Amino acid sequence: MRAMILKEQKKPLVLEDIPKPIVRDDELLIQVHACGVCRTDLHILDGDLQDPRLPLILGHEIVGTVEETGKDVRGFKKGDPVGVPWLGGSCGQCEFCLEGEENLCEKAQYTGYLRNGGFAEYTTCRAGYAIPLPPGLSDQHIAPLLCAGLIGYRAYRKAGPKKTLGLYGFGASAHIVAQLAIYEGKEVYAFTREGDLQRQEFARLLNSAWAGDSNTLPPVLLDAAILFAPVGSLVPLALKALKKGGRCICGGIHMSDIPSFPYRDLWGEKSIQSVANLTRKDAHEFFELLSKFPLQTEITVYPLENANQALEDLRNGKFQGAAVLQVL
Repeated sequence: MRAMILKEQKKPLVLEDIPKPIVRDDELLIQVHACGVCRTDLHILDGDLQDPRLPLILGHEIVGTVEETGKDVRGFKKGDPVGVPWLGGSCGQCEFCLEGEENLCEKAQYTGYLRNGGFAEYTTCRAGYAIPLPPGLSDQHIAPLLCAGLIGYRAYRKAGPKKTLGLYGFGASAHIVAQLAIYEGKEVYAFTREGDLQRQEFARLLNSAWAGDSNTLPPVLLDAAILFAPVGSLVPLALKALKKGGRCICGGIHMSDIPSFPYRDLWGEKSIQSVANLTRKDAHEFFELLSKFPLQTEITVYPLENANQALEDLRNGKFQGAAVLQVL
């Protein structure tokens, strides 16, 4: 099979022909149709996330079909459409797993980081962590939902049920969350890089109530803000934009350092909370919700062999929404 391989962090991926993976007893062999390109892939490539299993195939927004099942697998058959997200396994026995917080498991396995991912024609997945996919969306449009959508959904639920929601960094996750929030009757306030008029107009086209630069205050105080941009200096700015009791949710797996800020900006029972990974419960809830409203992902499609270009374009903000590799 063809695969784009990360051999050394801070170096481009290398296209190689390698053997198909061999399916284990509890795994699925999946023929990859499409795979989203996530900022986490960029963090792994750049060395922000250390100790990946090298050589490594990146990619954790995988859409494909089951090619083969391990002998212990039940509930899947050849040809079934499945998605593979970031969470690729957990121990099932620690305090976190037993309390439904498998996203915090110390022995968790992550797709495209500690397990090979979807920047390839085939991949494997532990069957218990594969997501049966609903009909109705194309492979390319489903792919970003496997991380941008799922992490966005988890962050959105942690932001709480109140009315005004700020989204800092209007990329793959934010453009999905904005649609969900507006469907549920919230007012969305979109924050972009300074002067990024194109993304601000994109946010307005999705019916955001307001769009502007991240270093400005919105016209109203916010009940909650979700930070998808991995920029620590946005935290103090978001706190200034919150009402008393407001929540600042940091949705990224990596963020630059948060600078100091006056305690008065946090006072009034405001809170700061991170979002770590996702659970299978998040996935089932999210895809069930998608059957109830017409979410549409904005994508830019690249062939598999152009994965390096997709990552570079993501770094430089060259597209709106999400990037997707077309594999099959």
